[in-house]
Amino acid sequence: MTEETPAKHQTVSLFTFLRVSWLNWLLVFVPASIVLAIVRAPETWIFLASALAIIPLAGLIGQGTEELSERVGPTWGGFLNATFGNATELIIAIFALGAGLPQVVKASISGSIIGNILLVLGASMFVGGLGREKQHFSRTRAGASSAMLFLAVVALVMPAIFDMVEHPSASLIIREEHLSLLVAVVLIITYLGSLVFTLITHRETAAVQVPKTSAVALTPVNAIVLLAAGTLFTAVESELLVGAIHAATKALHMTEFFIGVIVVAIIGNAAEHFTAVMVARKNQMDLALNITTGSSIQLALFVAPVLVFVSYLFGHPLILVFNVFEVVAIALSVIALAVVALDGESNWLEGLQLVAVYFVLAIVFFFVR
Repeated sequence: MTEETPAKHQTVSLFTFLRVSWLNWLLVFVPASIVLAIVRAPETWIFLASALAIIPLAGLIGQGTEELSERVGPTWGGFLNATFGNATELIIAIFALGAGLPQVVKASISGSIIGNILLVLGASMFVGGLGREKQHFSRTRAGASSAMLFLAVVALVMPAIFDMVEHPSASLIIREEHLSLLVAVVLIITYLGSLVFTLITHRETAAVQVPKTSAVALTPVNAIVLLAAGTLFTAVESELLVGAIHAATKALHMTEFFIGVIVVAIIGNAAEHFTAVMVARKNQMDLALNITTGSSIQLALFVAPVLVFVSYLFGHPLILVFNVFEVVAIALSVIALAVVALDGESNWLEGLQLVAVYFVLAIVFFFVR
């Protein structure tokens, strides 16, 4: 969990604020994707345009949350971060559930966890380590994050192990639905407990001082407008993206599994990934580590169980049974995180190795049928 450092920044208009980040230039794909959908362009074009549009929209949700968090205090600010931290992935997954694509939903969860730990943390260590002998971070905080993530991952992979050892039967799916629901309840209770720990009982020791990522600021009203608009257009683009997945898989020779575990996972976190790499370059590895592990923990403890609950609204309960490739990849990622966190320091070679592991896994995922 993060806590903003209070600071004075120049208050600017919403238009000026949007010009600060170069990622926001990708917002041109928002109207472009809508126009493509209206004129019934090839669905592959709609898929690519909406995917590119989601990248800056995810950043706007993060920026809007950051601006509001600065003004409501550390407790409510932490709650906002905990609620909207993975809003983009949650929105995309809900639309995928509605479209009957549970494989994409589960793949996006596992892919985001794997991507945060291996790709983003690895890229952060690599970029941050260039020109430096080593970078340091808190072993205690990294160890605590690793432990929390390990417990969350255990809960996520146990249904898959149950599926592997049980004999197929007519009642197996029903039991897996019940198992997934009970696991989701445990995960959400654990998440609520972590919020109480970081926001109330241990706020001073659990918080990480986070410098504001922009030199300018918004008024509270504009911050709310930014957050609302980002969320609304993310929903629109998510619907376009999900609706074009079938056509895109055929045209791009990809499976729905690969789309979820790699493509959706990356575009939903791209803005946050960029932030992690940039702060690592500024020699703030504690913050980079907190961004990557915090996002993964929130995905496992909050997003996954919420999606299980929401799936019952669509009449098709989401079963948290990941395939063997996902289970092994998640386990290896958590082990890699624990190994990196042991000595409290990193260098560019360790980052390169983590990224290399991610690309090996991505290659395997591409060939999974």
